[in-house]
Amino acid sequence: MPQKSNGQTKKNLPANNITQKNDTLIYALGGLGEVGKNMYCFEHENEICIIDCGVLFPGDDLLGVDYVIPDYHHLIRMNKKRKFLVITHGHEDHIGGIPFLLQQVKIDAIYAPRFAKALIHKKLSEYKGLENTKVIEIDENSSIKTKYFSLGFFNTIHSIPDSLGVLITTPNGSIVHTGDFKFDLTPVGTNADYQKMAYIGAINPDLLLSDSTNSAIEDFSISETKVANEINDIFRKTKQRLIVATFASNVHRVAQIIEAAIKCKRKVIVFGRSMENIVDIGRKMGTIHIKNSDLLSPEDLAYTPDDKICIICTGSQGEPLAALSRIANGTHRFIHLKPGDTIIFSSNPIPGNASSVNKVIDKLFRSGATVLTKSVLNNLHTTGHASREEQKLMLHLIRPRYFMPIHGEFKMLMLHKRTAMELGMPEESIFVCANGDILILRNHEVIQSNWRYQGDDIYVDGNDISGLFTAVLKDRRILADNGLVAVVIAIDSKVNKILMKPVIVSRGFVFIKDSQSLIKEAEYIVYNSLQEKMKEKITFSEIKNCVRSTLEPFLYQKTHRNPIVIPVIINSKQTMEELAAQRKNYRKKRFENA
Repeated sequence: MPQKSNGQTKKNLPANNITQKNDTLIYALGGLGEVGKNMYCFEHENEICIIDCGVLFPGDDLLGVDYVIPDYHHLIRMNKKRKFLVITHGHEDHIGGIPFLLQQVKIDAIYAPRFAKALIHKKLSEYKGLENTKVIEIDENSSIKTKYFSLGFFNTIHSIPDSLGVLITTPNGSIVHTGDFKFDLTPVGTNADYQKMAYIGAINPDLLLSDSTNSAIEDFSISETKVANEINDIFRKTKQRLIVATFASNVHRVAQIIEAAIKCKRKVIVFGRSMENIVDIGRKMGTIHIKNSDLLSPEDLAYTPDDKICIICTGSQGEPLAALSRIANGTHRFIHLKPGDTIIFSSNPIPGNASSVNKVIDKLFRSGATVLTKSVLNNLHTTGHASREEQKLMLHLIRPRYFMPIHGEFKMLMLHKRTAMELGMPEESIFVCANGDILILRNHEVIQSNWRYQGDDIYVDGNDISGLFTAVLKDRRILADNGLVAVVIAIDSKVNKILMKPVIVSRGFVFIKDSQSLIKEAEYIVYNSLQEKMKEKITFSEIKNCVRSTLEPFLYQKTHRNPIVIPVIINSKQTMEELAAQRKNYRKKRFENA
């Protein structure tokens, strides 16, 4: 069921805040208050239009988590409604959640631009049962018409080809969704469709949803052409081996690097699974131009002169298992650094990754390599998202009556709101929402609803879409910080008797050899507590609780650490006799080795 927003009730909210049958509902299940897992929904009667379906990559605090995806429970509950998915472009934070969505929610149709379509097919081929999913290709001239929705598209500029903005027309008014965008007057690839945006602005759309990622950055972003010129200049001047690390998802940048290498008569080799996939798809799509004769195999590296080699790899964010980190650590199978190698970081560290990136850079310098990163002295990277001045230009072109900042952390959304207010938009016409909050579009007016849908995070381990609960993550953090203590207890439940003293085994808590007295004292305390408890009939659950409540305070008092305590109950006399013999042999060997 939908939840009340901010604890408010219908009694203290105006009647027009309550959703009505013919309203168009607008809400995000991901992408608000975060950079990632973008998913925006537009619902009218028995139809739901979904824009994008992405993932969020976890930080270091989410131990063992591979992806964070939106909570799809609202869409699952609405399975009787017709749902179609529209993709604005092919980055993981916009398409990465599609396999998980399709396994839980019936989607009638998926529409995606050309490059995104190829990436989606590649992704779905890795999931059994989804490999034949039909994806309908769209471009700036396409239109989608359903019972209640009509969608048109316009070209935008981003760091990946075929990036689209969307105009959504509903029975209650029109909405513009920019997707990820920037403005670049000398772009690499297709230019933005300024005329179509201006035309959309002329018809006075009711609501704009616009990318907020770079709300804190002043002025216009650097043109991608300037980055291309900088890379070309470095390639011309460098006489040794070149290694370039960048985002695999930045297809235009990868294409520029390859083009510069070919101009300088260098052969190209690509390392990193995601980079290899992008180059392969880019060549098939005609976005990346390189002949087979200009590509090196790993075996060819040893026989190719250094000044004829260009290595393109993943790892620009210091990821431990990425190609560049393995190169820096000397563990890469094919590449071993030499003094004089030049490593180019054509990227900026994502917030939170700076420490990891700096560690990799330090190792590269120690190997004798020359490392070039983006600085005030060069233009080795530019963003794919609009800065503040570009956001102003979008607002001027679209001229919406209402505005909802999207795709950004809360501070980014608030800064985007402030930008809109600087342009004269009334504060009450701007809605800074959280995932699950509902806006009502009713007869060309936008109203904040008094309801909200569940907008939680779902943590995915591997391809398991059941999700990890917060308790699981809490246990993982405790294991990482404090370790584990297992208590093996032998009982005979028929006579309600302990067969032998408990055996305590520790992993990641204390060094057993140096903590014999602590372990023996802990075993003694648990044994005495259980003997007292088992004077009366007792359940297995009560035995476990007795062990935890006795052992946890004792261990904290002695070590100021809180390991996970796991009681293991063996209810078999024969098994315990065998265990006692093993324990005796184990202690004998430990004494001999001490």
